[in-house]
Amino acid sequence: MANADQSYQRCIIKSFKHDGSLHRMWLENWQVPEGRLYPQHASESMWVFLNDQTTIVEADGKQWVSRIPAVSFFMQDQWFNVVALLEDKGIRYYCNLASPPYRYADVLTYIDYDLDVVLLPNGTVLELDRDEFLRHKDTYRYSEAVQAQVEAGLATLQDTIARQSSPFGDDAIRSYYEQWKQQLSREGERQHP
Repeated sequence: MANADQSYQRCIIKSFKHDGSLHRMWLENWQVPEGRLYPQHASESMWVFLNDQTTIVEADGKQWVSRIPAVSFFMQDQWFNVVALLEDKGIRYYCNLASPPYRYADVLTYIDYDLDVVLLPNGTVLELDRDEFLRHKDTYRYSEAVQAQVEAGLATLQDTIARQSSPFGDDAIRSYYEQWKQQLSREGERQHP
């Protein structure tokens, strides 16, 4: 039996809109055990999750299965989260401007504030959906405090990308993914001798 500190824990990730309505759910994610976190990630109290071909449920109930493996990073005091997508041409970082995450039992939640930043494998940085953020600012009546937090989160995120600071590191992403796949393989061998 694996040490509990080394066991990956299953988790559902739910993102909501500011009014509390569901935005999107990722049904099967696996949290990297604390004992397997990179020291930098552990020191920053990051929650790191992996998924591969997980079912995703949209707000309207439509379901689809992700095709790209992902390693997601949630920082408990930051207004953004980072999803590293392991694509054939390299790792693409998709960053959501969002409330700090909240975790209860096997469910992690956060509020998505529309604004996104993408870091492409070639180093290009793109800001996406500013128009959606501005539209929803009025629709959902974002307070001035929320708007300031989102903009401050954006500035912190842009600085983190520019400095290539944690969690932006392809080697760590690949290592987390490979360790997880090896663990799944070992567990499969034990279940089917």
